[in-house]
Amino acid sequence: MQRWSMLLGGVLLAVAGLGVACGSEDAEPGAPTGGTTVSGTATGGGTQAGTHTGAGGSATGTGTAAASGELPQGDNGIAATYPDDVGIQADSLVIFADDFESYSQGSELSQRWDEVYHDQHIRIAQEPDNVYGGSKSLEFTVPQQAAELSNTVAKVLASELDVLFVRYHSKFAPTFDVTGSSHNGGSISAHYYVDGQASPGVPADGTNKFLASYENWRGDAATENPGDLNVYLYHPEQRSQWGDHFFPTGVVLPNSSEPFDFGPDFVARSDINPELDRWYSYELMIAANTPGQRDGRIACWLDGVLIADFVNLRLRDVDTLRIDRFALSLHIGSNTAQETKKWYDNTVAATSYIGPVLSN
Repeated sequence: MQRWSMLLGGVLLAVAGLGVACGSEDAEPGAPTGGTTVSGTATGGGTQAGTHTGAGGSATGTGTAAASGELPQGDNGIAATYPDDVGIQADSLVIFADDFESYSQGSELSQRWDEVYHDQHIRIAQEPDNVYGGSKSLEFTVPQQAAELSNTVAKVLASELDVLFVRYHSKFAPTFDVTGSSHNGGSISAHYYVDGQASPGVPADGTNKFLASYENWRGDAATENPGDLNVYLYHPEQRSQWGDHFFPTGVVLPNSSEPFDFGPDFVARSDINPELDRWYSYELMIAANTPGQRDGRIACWLDGVLIADFVNLRLRDVDTLRIDRFALSLHIGSNTAQETKKWYDNTVAATSYIGPVLSN
């Protein structure tokens, strides 16, 4: 596997693989397809009201993202060298890896994770259908209740970074039926947590914090579960006191009628609403901008396919604001339909593209 370097978000980053141009709006063969339409009002949990029109929406700009550097896709990442992720934790570009095989119960997660919330709703699953690789996975449960709840495991970085990739395999239970606020994926943040406490509802101002969460958004009951993939983002240009939702099409909530300036190299891609009860590989990247420049970048992959690439971003105004934490979550503002679950497996954090788990 060839390794090369590229300038990404003002940081020289070693990237594993040959790279695939991200200038095409067409997904690779076999990739998930989307194009759903969502419109609704967000409620609870610090998520704003708004309307989102998918399948192209009001996204602007075509062309390629070559000016910001091409991103790799598919099996051109770190995982390609480590079938079934065996030994991946020893790679020099890997910061953390967990396949959840070392735990017998959820209370043991604190041996490797720095923060574990609501461990009474966390279990180490061993049923084959609920495990992606090996014999165990992480299971989050949300009871049927109107009150807000957030199951989370989080890792605090020993050294703060300007660029981070986080890959995990995950699936929703077929019972998932949540509308409105639901932060239900992986997140990467910089100083969003102060003395261990989150800071929702406090806008990012360029000096205090930023946060990006790769998650599903379902604005109303008419939308198919679990909702369209998007990035929930706290950044200095956010449109309310809560985070914005960035969709692959370029639509931004709230105030979706107002285009966001992703620059001339932005490529609009179709919205994707993943299937329930199916394992996917998710990967999120944040490259913090050079202070004073709009060279920040956030990218998302699904099963190794680049499904969203947000460029021309201002995430910070000072170089002391750096990535210090990543997490896996199942948050709900309210869950009145029925008990539901989500599983995570094969989680890796690195300074380079990781890619899906490859089997022997």
